[in-house]
Formats: sequence, C-alpha cells, structure tokens
Amino acid sequence: MERLIHLLIFPLVIASASAVEINLPASAEMLQSIDSVINEAVNKSKIPGGVIWLEKEGNKYHKAYGHQSLIPVKRVMKNNSIFDAASLTKVMATAPSIMILIEQGRIALDDPVRKHLPEFIGGNKNKVTIKQLLTHTSGLRPVLPKKPAWHGYDKAIKLGISLELTEFPGKKFRYSDVNFIFLGEIVRRVSGKKLDQFAKEKIFQPLKMVDTNFKPSRSLLSRITPTTREGNTLIHGIVHDPAARAMGGVAGHAGLFTSAPDLARYCRMIIGGGELGNIRVLKKASVELMTRNHTAKIRQKVKRGIGWDIDSVFSSPRGEGFPLGVSFGHTGWTGGSVWIHPKSKSFLIFLSNRNHPYERRSIKPLRYELGTLSGKALGLRK
Repeated sequence: MERLIHLLIFPLVIASASAVEINLPASAEMLQSIDSVINEAVNKSKIPGGVIWLEKEGNKYHKAYGHQSLIPVKRVMKNNSIFDAASLTKVMATAPSIMILIEQGRIALDDPVRKHLPEFIGGNKNKVTIKQLLTHTSGLRPVLPKKPAWHGYDKAIKLGISLELTEFPGKKFRYSDVNFIFLGEIVRRVSGKKLDQFAKEKIFQPLKMVDTNFKPSRSLLSRITPTTREGNTLIHGIVHDPAARAMGGVAGHAGLFTSAPDLARYCRMIIGGGELGNIRVLKKASVELMTRNHTAKIRQKVKRGIGWDIDSVFSSPRGEGFPLGVSFGHTGWTGGSVWIHPKSKSFLIFLSNRNHPYERRSIKPLRYELGTLSGKALGLRK
C-alpha cells in the first residue's frame, strides 16, 4: 500500500488568507450569523477550520475559516483546500458507479449480492440484494472487525464475506461500511476496473473535478488538510479510516479526497438530473431513483435513498432549514457534509478536518445549526 504519511518534521509553509467569494442574494446579517457560528467552533477548538459553500441557482457564498493544520506549524485554511471526504465517498463515487452499471444493464438493484459475489452465501446472506447494501438494510454489521489484525484489499473482502448477518435482510436500517465495501468490490468485478479508476473515468474527469480522487499525489500535500496524529506521525494525504487505509486507500466506504469547488460541481450535476452543462454522467431517472425514499417498509422511521440520507439520525446537516423529504445529503466522519434541495437548485457544503490533530467530539450540533441558518439564507420553505 502506498502510504502518503506526513511526518511531523516535514516543513510547512504558512498560506495566505482566503478570499470570500459571494454573489448569493442573502442578507448580510444572515451570512454574518453563519460566519459567527463557524468562527465560534474554531475559537472553541471544536474544529481547526473549515470551508463553506452555499449555493442557490448558481449564486454562491464560498469562504474558508481557521486553519488547515495546527501542527507542526499553523497553516491557514484556503477556499480550495482538499479534504479527506470519508463517507462522502459513498455518494460521490460508489453509489453513482453502481447506478452507471445499472444503466449499462450489467447489474440490477434487486440482484442478489451472491450473483456478483458468488462466495457471499450461507444462511440469510442468500437473500441480501444490492439495493439493501445501498440503503443499509442488508443486516450486515457496521464495520469490519479489527482483531485479529489484518491487511490488504483481498483480505478485507474475505473477512467481510465471512461475517454473519446481525438482522434479517430488509427489516432494519443499520448504517454499515461493510455494505459499501462490497459495493466497491461489485464495481471492480463487474466493470473489470477498480473503483478509483472507474469513478475517475465515468464521474470525476467528465465533471472536471480536478481535486477529487483516491490516493492523492504527494504534489498536493500543501493543499491537503491533515487528520489525526498517530504517535509521532500525522496522517496527511492518506485516508483516515483504518479499514480503507488497510485496504490500500481505495474502498467503497471511504478513501476519496475532494475540495469544496469540486463537490459543488458534483452537487450541480445531481441538481441537473445527472447533467452538468453538456456533460451527462447519470440519466435523470437514475438521479430520481437515487434520491427518493427506499426504506418505507422497514420497522424504523428512517428515510434513505440509494446511498443518500433523507431522514435519519445522520441528517443533522439538514437542520431546520432544508425541507424534510424533498432534500437529501450525507456526512463524513472526518467532518465533511453536504445537503441538497433540488427544487430550489440549492445546496450546502461544509468541509472540515474536525479530527485534526486529535479526535474531537461530534460536530453534529454545528452541522445542524449551519443547516438551519443556511436554509434561511437560501430562502427555503418547508
């Protein structure tokens, strides 16, 4: 596995402050409220810094706050800083890759997983479908076991295959990285290309998302926000998620790096029904399928799309500002989130590296407050 680890003795250059990009027709008072909330989070050390992108009908508010790194020396956050996207990988790379394969007729939502992973058999595993992986209703456990210690992509797949279900398929929502590890492997087996290459060719390159990829180049280190310090080493330029790192940096659940400008292009594509400008990545019907509720029949009051979150315990970025049921988004462990309201052509992006240089408490309250204030700034109605 290529390890792009930034040692603490590596010299850093302090960057200049970022400019504010604004042409969003929102009140100065409302935007100042957003600034105050983020600056307070920085001042209280809830996050080292962050980048916001608030957009409606092409008009945006884009600003950086705080610091990109605090150790070994401080580096100012910039508008185009690159972040470990963590679980945003699920909706930016894995789920759309699966949808592209569905459009090509190579797989189907209701295919049993065993059709594409023949070794995924035994007990109720025979009943698990691709759709259940995408909606986190498969019955699989949340993460791969850490002990005994393991290493390697193939080992991760074998370990996942060996796991027994904790619930009967299709009965309960339980967020699971293992679901998307399998989805990434299905992309590889069906397309003949690893997830990073497939997503790059089919999604990121067509959309001109120049900062978005797995295993970023060392030449980008000065723009990449580091995450947690482990011993005397700062994780910088490699994925923070332990399982994705052990898998070599490419996994269906985590591993992607991105910037706010790139993620904004992706959001516009989703709002555009799979199209950005004259580039079509997904069919309109595919986007509509991905973003409607597919968990109405489970026993919890949870609404999940194909990869996307609509209403669950993970919906804090919606706040009280984005309409329930007609907006959707996702979060990432490292501190990123996105929430989209297609009807008004609006979205909120907030990227941060909350676990730099150490793991902090949840920023769920910050996300919630930003969602509430942003919805008001965008003039959204419930």
